[in-house]
Amino acid sequence: MANDKKERKFKKKLLHKYRLVVLNEDTFEERFAIKLTRLNVFVFMSLGTILLIAGTILLIAFTSLKEYIPGYSSTALKKKATLLNYKTDSLQNAIELNEKYFESIKKVLTGDVSVEDFKRDSIVDASTINPNELDLKPTKEDSLLRELVDKEDKYNVFETTIESSNFVLFPPVNGTISEGYNLTEKHFAVDIVVAKDTPVKATADGTVIFAEWTTETGYVVIIEHSYDLISVYKHNASLTKQQGDLVKSGEVIAMAGNSGELTSGPHLHFELWSKGYPVNPTNYIDFK
Repeated sequence: MANDKKERKFKKKLLHKYRLVVLNEDTFEERFAIKLTRLNVFVFMSLGTILLIAGTILLIAFTSLKEYIPGYSSTALKKKATLLNYKTDSLQNAIELNEKYFESIKKVLTGDVSVEDFKRDSIVDASTINPNELDLKPTKEDSLLRELVDKEDKYNVFETTIESSNFVLFPPVNGTISEGYNLTEKHFAVDIVVAKDTPVKATADGTVIFAEWTTETGYVVIIEHSYDLISVYKHNASLTKQQGDLVKSGEVIAMAGNSGELTSGPHLHFELWSKGYPVNPTNYIDFK
């Protein structure tokens, strides 16, 4: 009986109604009123606390605010750590490859290399081959390949080539070649006989890297082109371009003449250099 009385008394306290009133301080006019019980207040406070905790957790978990909490790492720091991890893996692979390479070199230097035994003259047993049965005549495909290689080799002077088939060279002047390209005599140019004051034109687009007077070769122009190609024009009577000027193919850069000590008449001394080596201009330009 005593327990029942206590339970009823507890329930009565929980369900006992109270009135929360908001009054105007000056007129004591009732502006707002609400009926409450202890149970309602407890429930509302519990729900509010749960919602506040849940909102705080969501706000921290899905926003950048967590970066300001001690113990949490920033997104930028994670990206840097991931990038460093990839770089570390790459460096480890490079180190492993270098170690294998150094190990193979070490074996070669110390002589720890397996040797294969071959026949002294050839790895093919010549005793099984009958020379009379061999057909050494070139096939049609072989002949076509040889012809193609011969055409390519025509332009392979000192293993230097003008790399693009679309790169066309313009003749600086038209005339008769008085002295051709001669490697034996170290005449790395062609001399074209022309009348004095004949316009000398740029053989291709490029930049003038030298335009000055020299004692031996008179007025000289040197132009740098694409594909590591350089053209040289000597013994000019006068120059129309200066160092640093950009020129187009066929543009007049000088007037032909007979200037300098190493000349015997009006002509153009023309040189072509590819990748630091002289090449025969007649392989690329028709001066007639």
